[in-house]
Amino acid sequence: MPLPPPIIAAPLPYEPLLGSRALTDVDLVVIHCTELPDLATARQYGERTVYDSGTGNSGHYYIDRDGSILQYVALERVAHHVRGINPRSVGIELVNTGRYPDWFDSRTQQMGEPYPEAQIASLVRLLQWLPDQLPALRWIAGHEQLDTARVPASDDPTREVARKLDPGPQFPWAQVLGAVTLQPLPL
Repeated sequence: MPLPPPIIAAPLPYEPLLGSRALTDVDLVVIHCTELPDLATARQYGERTVYDSGTGNSGHYYIDRDGSILQYVALERVAHHVRGINPRSVGIELVNTGRYPDWFDSRTQQMGEPYPEAQIASLVRLLQWLPDQLPALRWIAGHEQLDTARVPASDDPTREVARKLDPGPQFPWAQVLGAVTLQPLPL
């Protein structure tokens, strides 16, 4: 049994309002990137309430560039991180600028920031530990694989861009998949 990685508990203020679930119902990890400049900004976005329930959008875990892991939402709670998949999944957010600040500008759709080795090492350690906490966990996917919606470009509404591209082309899928037992979600 792998040792748990060092995880800093940092629950969101609305965490008790999020739906509860059985850990045996969770079979999927979804990898995201924040598409924000830093962890502090990601926290601000996570604390925003956007639903009538008094909750907002957030992953369960956030991994900073230095490898620090923060847990914003308990595994027993349903975090809002990807449409239609939340009750069965764990959301892991990697701090990365992505397309920030012009997410939907058709001229800025490249995601060029690499993921630091410390961040990926912490992600791998977390992914090696999570199956011991979640007995049904067996799949992994990127956000862009699950949310394929397109939206009007902010610079030209006659053009469309992908709503989500994370974790993006810089994410080292081969390295991560080679180090964990999780398998790519069949789509």
